[in-house]
Amino acid sequence: MPKRVAITGLGVISPLGLDTKSFWDGLKEGLCGIRRITYFDASEYSSQIAGEVKDFDPTIWMSSKEARKMDLFCRYAIAASQLAIDDSGVDLSEIEKERFGVIIGSGIGGIITLEEQHRILIEKGPRRISPFFIPMMISDMASGLIAIRYEAKGINYSTVSACASGAHSLTAAFRSIKYGESDMVLCGGTEATISPLSVAGFCSMKALSTRNDNPGKSSRPFDKERDGFIMAEGSGIVLFEEVEHAKKRGARIYAEVIGAGATADAYHITAPAPEGEGARRAMNLAIQEGEISLENVDYINAHGTSTELNDKEETLAIKLLFKEHSRRIKISSIKSMVGHMLGAAGGVECAATALSLYHGIIPPTINYEFPDPDCDLDYVPNVTQELKINYALSNSFGFGGHNVSLLLKKFE
Repeated sequence: MPKRVAITGLGVISPLGLDTKSFWDGLKEGLCGIRRITYFDASEYSSQIAGEVKDFDPTIWMSSKEARKMDLFCRYAIAASQLAIDDSGVDLSEIEKERFGVIIGSGIGGIITLEEQHRILIEKGPRRISPFFIPMMISDMASGLIAIRYEAKGINYSTVSACASGAHSLTAAFRSIKYGESDMVLCGGTEATISPLSVAGFCSMKALSTRNDNPGKSSRPFDKERDGFIMAEGSGIVLFEEVEHAKKRGARIYAEVIGAGATADAYHITAPAPEGEGARRAMNLAIQEGEISLENVDYINAHGTSTELNDKEETLAIKLLFKEHSRRIKISSIKSMVGHMLGAAGGVECAATALSLYHGIIPPTINYEFPDPDCDLDYVPNVTQELKINYALSNSFGFGGHNVSLLLKKFE
Protein backbone atom coordinates (compact mmCIF):
# COMPACT_ATOMS: atom_id res chain seq x y z
CA MET A 1 0.00 0.00 0.00
CA PRO A 2 1.57 3.34 -1.05
CA LYS A 3 2.39 5.72 1.78
CA ARG A 4 1.41 9.38 1.97
CA VAL A 5 4.19 11.99 1.95
CA ALA A 6 4.15 15.19 4.02
CA ILE A 7 6.39 18.24 4.04
CA THR A 8 7.29 18.93 7.67
CA GLY A 9 10.43 21.07 7.57
CA LEU A 10 11.68 23.93 5.40
CA GLY A 11 15.16 25.45 5.19
CA VAL A 12 16.11 28.20 2.76
CA ILE A 13 19.31 30.18 2.32
CA SER A 14 18.70 32.73 -0.44
CA PRO A 15 19.47 36.22 -1.75
CA LEU A 16 16.51 37.37 0.36
CA GLY A 17 18.06 36.24 3.63
CA LEU A 18 19.68 33.57 5.74
CA ASP A 19 16.57 31.78 6.93
CA THR A 20 13.16 30.66 5.69
CA LYS A 21 11.28 33.51 7.38
CA SER A 22 13.37 36.17 5.61
CA PHE A 23 12.84 34.33 2.34
CA TRP A 24 9.07 34.06 2.75
CA ASP A 25 8.65 37.61 4.07
CA GLY A 26 10.66 38.90 1.13
CA LEU A 27 8.52 37.01 -1.35
CA LYS A 28 5.30 38.30 0.19
CA GLU A 29 6.60 41.87 0.08
CA GLY A 30 7.81 41.54 -3.51
CA LEU A 31 11.42 42.32 -2.57
CA CYS A 32 14.27 41.68 -4.97
CA GLY A 33 17.62 40.20 -3.89
CA ILE A 34 19.45 40.87 -7.16
CA ARG A 35 22.38 43.29 -7.07
CA ARG A 36 25.65 44.01 -8.86
CA ILE A 37 28.21 41.24 -8.45
CA THR A 38 30.61 41.79 -5.54
CA TYR A 39 32.45 38.44 -5.46
CA PHE A 40 34.82 39.44 -8.25
CA ASP A 41 35.44 42.26 -10.71
CA ALA A 42 32.72 41.76 -13.33
CA SER A 43 33.30 45.04 -15.15
CA GLU A 44 34.30 43.29 -18.38
CA TYR A 45 31.34 40.89 -18.33
CA SER A 46 28.22 41.46 -20.40
CA SER A 47 26.15 40.54 -17.32
CA GLN A 48 27.35 42.11 -14.07
CA ILE A 49 24.43 41.26 -11.78
CA ALA A 50 23.45 38.25 -9.66
CA GLY A 51 21.49 37.03 -6.68
CA GLU A 52 24.28 36.75 -4.10
CA VAL A 53 23.72 35.43 -0.58
CA LYS A 54 24.76 38.29 1.71
CA ASP A 55 26.53 38.07 5.10
CA PHE A 56 26.63 34.28 5.21
CA ASP A 57 28.66 33.10 8.22
CA PRO A 58 29.20 29.32 8.07
CA THR A 59 30.42 29.21 11.67
CA ILE A 60 26.81 29.64 12.80
CA TRP A 61 26.28 26.08 11.62
CA MET A 62 29.73 24.48 11.77
CA SER A 63 33.27 25.06 13.03
CA SER A 64 35.64 27.18 10.99
CA LYS A 65 37.84 24.09 10.57
CA GLU A 66 34.95 22.15 9.02
CA ALA A 67 34.01 25.08 6.78
CA ARG A 68 37.53 25.32 5.33
CA LYS A 69 37.20 21.71 4.09
CA MET A 70 33.96 22.41 2.21
CA ASP A 71 33.03 24.26 -0.92
CA LEU A 72 30.44 27.00 -0.50
CA PHE A 73 27.67 24.89 -2.04
CA CYS A 74 28.08 22.38 0.79
CA ARG A 75 28.09 25.08 3.45
CA TYR A 76 24.81 26.42 2.09
CA ALA A 77 23.30 22.91 2.08
CA ILE A 78 24.30 22.22 5.68
CA ALA A 79 22.85 25.55 6.83
CA ALA A 80 19.57 24.95 4.97
CA SER A 81 19.38 21.37 6.26
CA GLN A 82 19.79 22.51 9.85
CA LEU A 83 17.07 25.09 9.32
CA ALA A 84 14.77 22.36 7.96
CA ILE A 85 15.51 20.01 10.85
CA ASP A 86 14.95 22.76 13.41
CA ASP A 87 11.75 23.82 11.67
CA SER A 88 10.40 20.27 11.67
CA GLY A 89 10.82 19.85 15.42
CA VAL A 90 12.01 16.26 14.95
CA ASP A 91 14.04 14.63 17.70
CA LEU A 92 16.67 12.75 15.72
CA SER A 93 17.51 10.57 18.72
CA GLU A 94 14.06 9.02 18.47
CA ILE A 95 13.96 8.07 14.79
CA GLU A 96 15.19 4.98 12.97
CA LYS A 97 18.37 6.25 11.30
CA GLU A 98 18.40 3.41 8.74
CA ARG A 99 15.13 4.82 7.36
CA PHE A 100 16.31 8.44 7.29
CA GLY A 101 17.65 9.45 3.88
CA VAL A 102 19.34 12.42 2.24
CA ILE A 103 19.11 13.30 -1.46
CA ILE A 104 20.49 16.73 -2.41
CA GLY A 105 20.80 17.94 -5.99
CA SER A 106 23.43 20.31 -7.40
CA GLY A 107 23.80 21.28 -11.02
CA ILE A 108 27.52 22.07 -10.90
CA GLY A 109 28.91 21.23 -7.46
CA GLY A 110 32.13 22.83 -6.23
CA ILE A 111 33.11 24.98 -9.18
CA ILE A 112 34.53 27.72 -6.92
CA THR A 113 36.93 25.13 -5.50
CA LEU A 114 37.73 23.88 -8.99
CA GLU A 115 38.65 27.37 -10.19
CA GLU A 116 40.77 28.10 -7.11
CA GLN A 117 42.66 24.82 -7.23
CA HIS A 118 43.32 25.18 -10.95
CA ARG A 119 44.82 28.61 -10.27
CA ILE A 120 47.07 27.04 -7.62
CA LEU A 121 48.10 24.30 -10.05
CA ILE A 122 49.14 26.84 -12.69
CA GLU A 123 50.86 29.24 -10.29
CA LYS A 124 52.43 26.85 -7.75
CA GLY A 125 52.42 23.37 -9.23
CA PRO A 126 50.70 20.03 -8.47
CA ARG A 127 52.21 19.54 -5.01
CA ARG A 128 50.28 22.52 -3.70
CA ILE A 129 46.84 21.15 -4.57
CA SER A 130 44.68 20.63 -1.50
CA PRO A 131 44.14 17.03 -0.35
CA PHE A 132 40.49 18.06 0.11
CA PHE A 133 40.15 19.23 -3.51
CA ILE A 134 38.20 16.22 -4.79
CA PRO A 135 35.75 15.84 -1.87
CA MET A 136 35.23 19.61 -1.88
CA MET A 137 34.36 19.62 -5.57
CA ILE A 138 32.18 16.58 -6.27
CA SER A 139 28.44 17.19 -6.37
CA ASP A 140 27.42 14.32 -4.09
CA MET A 141 29.34 15.67 -1.13
CA ALA A 142 26.45 17.81 0.14
CA SER A 143 24.37 14.65 0.57
CA GLY A 144 27.30 12.83 2.16
CA LEU A 145 28.17 15.56 4.65
CA ILE A 146 24.56 16.00 5.72
CA ALA A 147 24.16 12.26 6.26
CA ILE A 148 27.30 12.22 8.40
CA ARG A 149 26.05 15.21 10.39
CA TYR A 150 22.72 13.58 11.27
CA GLU A 151 23.76 9.90 11.13
CA ALA A 152 21.22 9.39 8.34
CA LYS A 153 21.91 5.85 7.15
CA GLY A 154 19.13 5.44 4.61
CA ILE A 155 19.04 6.28 0.91
CA ASN A 156 21.77 8.78 0.02
CA TYR A 157 22.94 10.28 -3.25
CA SER A 158 22.95 13.40 -5.41
CA THR A 159 20.87 14.26 -8.46
CA VAL A 160 22.44 16.22 -11.32
CA SER A 161 20.19 17.51 -14.08
CA ALA A 162 21.15 21.16 -14.45
CA CYS A 163 18.33 23.42 -13.24
CA ALA A 164 16.07 20.43 -12.55
CA SER A 165 18.57 18.89 -10.10
CA GLY A 166 16.79 19.99 -6.94
CA ALA A 167 13.40 18.92 -8.27
CA HIS A 168 14.71 15.50 -9.29
CA SER A 169 15.92 15.01 -5.71
CA LEU A 170 12.42 15.80 -4.46
CA THR A 171 10.95 13.29 -6.88
CA ALA A 172 13.34 10.57 -5.73
CA ALA A 173 12.64 11.34 -2.06
CA PHE A 174 8.88 11.28 -2.67
CA ARG A 175 9.09 7.85 -4.28
CA SER A 176 11.39 6.50 -1.55
CA ILE A 177 8.80 7.34 1.10
CA LYS A 178 5.73 6.51 -0.98
CA TYR A 179 6.94 2.97 -1.64
CA GLY A 180 8.07 2.27 1.91
CA GLU A 181 11.86 2.56 1.66
CA SER A 182 12.18 5.59 3.96
CA ASP A 183 10.34 7.34 6.78
CA MET A 184 12.05 10.71 6.29
CA VAL A 185 14.25 12.22 3.58
CA LEU A 186 16.04 15.56 3.57
CA CYS A 187 15.90 16.66 -0.07
CA GLY A 188 16.27 19.70 -2.28
CA GLY A 189 19.17 21.47 -3.90
CA THR A 190 22.18 23.66 -3.37
CA GLU A 191 24.34 25.82 -5.61
CA ALA A 192 27.21 28.31 -5.40
CA THR A 193 28.25 29.22 -8.93
CA ILE A 194 28.73 32.99 -8.92
CA SER A 195 32.33 32.66 -10.01
CA PRO A 196 34.36 34.20 -12.86
CA LEU A 197 34.27 31.06 -15.00
CA SER A 198 30.60 30.23 -14.46
CA VAL A 199 29.36 33.72 -15.15
CA ALA A 200 31.63 34.00 -18.20
CA GLY A 201 30.25 30.74 -19.56
CA PHE A 202 26.63 31.81 -19.24
CA CYS A 203 27.50 35.24 -20.67
CA SER A 204 29.08 33.54 -23.67
CA MET A 205 25.82 31.64 -24.22
CA LYS A 206 23.97 34.97 -24.08
CA ALA A 207 21.66 33.40 -21.49
CA LEU A 208 21.94 36.15 -18.85
CA SER A 209 20.22 39.50 -18.54
CA THR A 210 22.41 42.50 -19.35
CA ARG A 211 20.19 45.00 -17.54
CA ASN A 212 23.22 45.99 -15.44
CA ASP A 213 22.05 49.54 -14.80
CA ASN A 214 18.92 48.38 -12.94
CA PRO A 215 19.50 45.02 -11.20
CA GLY A 216 16.21 45.11 -9.30
CA LYS A 217 14.31 45.21 -12.59
CA SER A 218 16.47 42.69 -14.42
CA SER A 219 14.56 39.47 -13.72
CA ARG A 220 11.16 39.85 -15.33
CA PRO A 221 9.57 36.49 -16.11
CA PHE A 222 6.81 36.49 -18.75
CA ASP A 223 7.34 40.22 -19.38
CA LYS A 224 7.82 41.32 -22.99
CA GLU A 225 11.05 43.14 -22.08
CA ARG A 226 12.75 40.09 -20.52
CA ASP A 227 16.29 39.58 -21.79
CA GLY A 228 17.74 36.62 -19.89
CA PHE A 229 17.94 34.99 -16.48
CA ILE A 230 19.87 36.14 -13.43
CA MET A 231 22.34 33.73 -11.87
CA ALA A 232 21.76 33.22 -8.17
CA GLU A 233 22.97 30.98 -5.36
CA GLY A 234 21.82 29.40 -2.13
CA SER A 235 20.05 26.28 -0.96
CA GLY A 236 16.53 25.02 -0.45
CA ILE A 237 16.15 21.87 1.68
CA VAL A 238 12.82 20.34 2.66
CA LEU A 239 12.06 17.46 4.97
CA PHE A 240 9.72 14.91 3.39
CA GLU A 241 8.14 12.58 5.92
CA GLU A 242 5.66 9.72 5.83
CA VAL A 243 2.34 11.14 7.01
CA GLU A 244 1.67 8.70 9.85
CA HIS A 245 5.28 9.07 11.05
CA ALA A 246 4.74 12.84 11.13
CA LYS A 247 1.36 12.61 12.86
CA LYS A 248 2.74 10.29 15.52
CA ARG A 249 5.20 12.93 16.69
CA GLY A 250 2.71 15.79 16.34
CA ALA A 251 4.54 17.49 13.48
CA ARG A 252 3.27 20.57 11.69
CA ILE A 253 2.53 19.61 8.08
CA TYR A 254 2.92 22.37 5.48
CA ALA A 255 1.57 20.36 2.56
CA GLU A 256 1.29 16.88 1.13
CA VAL A 257 3.17 15.70 -1.97
CA ILE A 258 0.83 13.59 -4.09
CA GLY A 259 2.41 13.40 -7.54
CA ALA A 260 5.60 13.86 -9.53
CA GLY A 261 6.29 13.82 -13.25
CA ALA A 262 9.71 13.66 -14.90
CA THR A 263 10.30 13.69 -18.65
CA ALA A 264 12.92 14.43 -21.29
CA ASP A 265 12.49 16.74 -24.26
CA ALA A 266 15.00 14.73 -26.31
CA TYR A 267 15.21 17.84 -28.47
CA HIS A 268 18.06 20.32 -27.83
CA ILE A 269 20.88 20.90 -25.35
CA THR A 270 19.55 24.27 -24.14
CA ALA A 271 16.27 25.18 -25.86
CA PRO A 272 12.94 23.78 -24.63
CA ALA A 273 10.92 21.55 -26.92
CA PRO A 274 8.41 23.33 -29.19
CA GLU A 275 5.07 23.97 -27.50
CA GLY A 276 6.62 22.91 -24.19
CA GLU A 277 5.94 19.30 -25.07
CA GLY A 278 8.16 17.77 -22.37
CA ALA A 279 7.02 20.22 -19.71
CA ARG A 280 3.41 19.51 -20.59
CA ARG A 281 3.88 15.77 -20.15
CA ALA A 282 5.68 16.25 -16.82
CA MET A 283 2.79 18.30 -15.42
CA ASN A 284 0.26 15.81 -16.72
CA LEU A 285 2.13 12.85 -15.20
CA ALA A 286 2.19 14.56 -11.81
CA ILE A 287 -1.54 15.24 -12.02
CA GLN A 288 -2.28 11.68 -13.09
CA GLU A 289 -0.29 10.27 -10.18
CA GLY A 290 -2.13 12.59 -7.80
CA GLU A 291 -5.42 11.31 -9.19
CA ILE A 292 -7.00 14.73 -9.55
CA SER A 293 -8.57 16.44 -12.52
CA LEU A 294 -6.85 19.23 -14.42
CA GLU A 295 -9.49 21.66 -13.19
CA ASN A 296 -8.41 21.08 -9.57
CA VAL A 297 -5.05 22.85 -10.02
CA ASP A 298 -5.24 26.32 -8.48
CA TYR A 299 -1.64 27.54 -8.68
CA ILE A 300 1.57 26.86 -10.59
CA ASN A 301 4.92 27.95 -9.20
CA ALA A 302 6.46 28.32 -12.63
CA HIS A 303 10.01 27.66 -13.75
CA GLY A 304 9.69 31.16 -15.22
CA THR A 305 13.32 31.99 -15.93
CA SER A 306 12.90 35.39 -17.61
CA THR A 307 14.29 34.03 -20.88
CA GLU A 308 12.47 34.45 -24.17
CA LEU A 309 12.03 30.78 -25.00
CA ASN A 310 11.38 29.28 -21.56
CA ASP A 311 8.60 31.68 -20.62
CA LYS A 312 6.92 31.41 -23.99
CA GLU A 313 7.06 27.60 -24.11
CA GLU A 314 6.09 27.11 -20.45
CA THR A 315 3.05 29.32 -21.05
CA LEU A 316 2.14 27.33 -24.14
CA ALA A 317 2.57 24.04 -22.26
CA ILE A 318 0.14 25.25 -19.59
CA LYS A 319 -2.38 26.45 -22.18
CA LEU A 320 -2.26 23.24 -24.20
CA LEU A 321 -2.57 21.00 -21.14
CA PHE A 322 -5.18 22.91 -19.15
CA LYS A 323 -7.03 24.49 -22.08
CA GLU A 324 -9.74 26.90 -20.84
CA HIS A 325 -8.83 26.25 -17.20
CA SER A 326 -5.40 27.78 -17.86
CA ARG A 327 -7.06 31.21 -17.70
CA ARG A 328 -8.19 30.54 -14.14
CA ILE A 329 -4.87 29.21 -12.78
CA LYS A 330 -2.68 31.57 -10.80
CA ILE A 331 0.94 31.40 -12.00
CA SER A 332 4.00 33.11 -10.56
CA SER A 333 7.76 32.96 -10.75
CA ILE A 334 9.77 33.72 -7.63
CA LYS A 335 12.86 33.97 -9.85
CA SER A 336 11.74 37.56 -10.38
CA MET A 337 12.84 38.14 -6.77
CA VAL A 338 15.65 35.65 -6.05
CA GLY A 339 17.03 35.02 -9.53
CA HIS A 340 17.72 31.55 -10.89
CA MET A 341 19.39 29.38 -8.26
CA LEU A 342 20.11 26.64 -10.82
CA GLY A 343 20.35 23.26 -9.04
CA ALA A 344 18.92 24.78 -5.87
CA ALA A 345 15.85 26.19 -7.61
CA GLY A 346 13.67 23.09 -7.28
CA GLY A 347 14.12 22.88 -3.51
CA VAL A 348 13.66 26.59 -2.95
CA GLU A 349 10.56 26.74 -5.14
CA CYS A 350 9.05 23.64 -3.53
CA ALA A 351 9.45 25.40 -0.18
CA ALA A 352 7.72 28.50 -1.56
CA THR A 353 4.89 26.38 -2.99
CA ALA A 354 4.39 24.57 0.33
CA LEU A 355 4.25 27.91 2.14
CA SER A 356 1.70 29.19 -0.39
CA LEU A 357 -0.54 26.21 0.31
CA TYR A 358 -0.10 26.48 4.07
CA HIS A 359 -0.77 30.22 4.33
CA GLY A 360 -3.11 30.76 1.36
CA ILE A 361 -0.77 33.36 -0.11
CA ILE A 362 0.64 33.50 -3.65
CA PRO A 363 3.88 35.46 -4.09
CA PRO A 364 3.89 37.75 -7.10
CA THR A 365 5.85 37.87 -10.31
CA ILE A 366 7.49 41.25 -9.86
CA ASN A 367 8.74 43.47 -12.69
CA TYR A 368 5.77 42.46 -14.83
CA GLU A 369 5.22 45.72 -16.72
CA PHE A 370 4.82 45.01 -20.42
CA PRO A 371 2.41 42.24 -21.45
CA ASP A 372 3.70 39.77 -24.03
CA PRO A 373 1.14 38.34 -26.50
CA ASP A 374 2.95 34.99 -26.18
CA CYS A 375 2.60 35.08 -22.37
CA ASP A 376 -1.02 35.95 -21.73
CA LEU A 377 -2.01 34.10 -18.55
CA ASP A 378 -2.44 35.31 -14.95
CA TYR A 379 1.10 35.66 -13.59
CA VAL A 380 0.04 37.36 -10.33
CA PRO A 381 1.75 40.56 -11.45
CA ASN A 382 3.65 42.63 -8.91
CA VAL A 383 1.36 42.21 -5.89
CA THR A 384 0.89 39.25 -3.55
CA GLN A 385 -2.55 37.65 -3.66
CA GLU A 386 -4.44 35.79 -0.94
CA LEU A 387 -6.23 32.66 -2.10
CA LYS A 388 -7.07 29.31 -0.62
CA ILE A 389 -5.02 26.87 -2.66
CA ASN A 390 -5.94 23.20 -2.64
CA TYR A 391 -3.56 21.91 -5.31
CA ALA A 392 -0.39 23.43 -6.74
CA LEU A 393 2.32 22.44 -9.19
CA SER A 394 6.01 23.35 -8.88
CA ASN A 395 7.85 23.26 -12.21
CA SER A 396 11.59 22.88 -12.86
CA PHE A 397 13.28 22.49 -16.23
CA GLY A 398 16.97 22.09 -17.06
CA PHE A 399 19.45 22.32 -19.91
CA GLY A 400 19.60 18.96 -21.65
CA GLY A 401 15.81 18.79 -21.81
CA HIS A 402 15.08 17.67 -18.24
CA ASN A 403 11.57 18.43 -16.94
CA VAL A 404 10.13 17.88 -13.46
CA SER A 405 6.76 18.85 -12.05
CA LEU A 406 5.66 18.17 -8.47
CA LEU A 407 2.05 18.20 -7.35
CA LEU A 408 1.38 19.44 -3.82
CA LYS A 409 -1.90 19.34 -1.93
CA LYS A 410 -3.12 21.37 1.02
CA PHE A 411 -2.99 19.10 4.03
CA GLU A 412 -6.29 18.68 5.82
